[in-house]
Amino acid sequence: MKDKNRVTSTLEAPGRRRFLGLGAAALAWPFLTRLSAYASPASAMVLPPDRSLSFFNTHTGESMAVAYCRNGCIVPESLAKIDHILRDHRTGEIKEIDVGLLDLLHSLASKTGTKAPFHVISGYRSAKTNARLRAASGGVASNSLHLVGKAIDIRVPGVKLRELRRAALDLRGGGVGFYPDSDFIHIDVGRVRSW
Repeated sequence: MKDKNRVTSTLEAPGRRRFLGLGAAALAWPFLTRLSAYASPASAMVLPPDRSLSFFNTHTGESMAVAYCRNGCIVPESLAKIDHILRDHRTGEIKEIDVGLLDLLHSLASKTGTKAPFHVISGYRSAKTNARLRAASGGVASNSLHLVGKAIDIRVPGVKLRELRRAALDLRGGGVGFYPDSDFIHIDVGRVRSW
């Protein structure tokens, strides 16, 4: 004869395990969504387990070098620092930057052989800033990937702009825009295209 309590506890155990599992997944979800870029075309790039980037924000004068991935694991504290330096300098708003974009930047630095920091013209852009720039210039998209932390405008000291553009195009990690009159390129982790 089976013990009713034992049967009940056995039946309840999967429910508890499922509940705890769902709870753990809910807690991990914000971090895991930052890794969604690994499903993008940029994910086809072969990446080393240790990845670092360096930036110079041309508007704020801030600079930093940071390891954002160690032993194949993303470093959340480093992502927060990157989010800060790539914030909208006009409004101070901060947005999570897509990890796929960081990986694309890392691959771009590797492809060009540079150790110089990326000079950032524009990283994250708030809706307010994007609307202001759009009103001033016809070249700003209303649905810009800057709005969601998936685009960046850069140049690299010591790397010719045409060479930087060519390397970005060769990576096929997303969109590449060429702005020689303003001395920068745009890269994003959207669909592969160029202008």
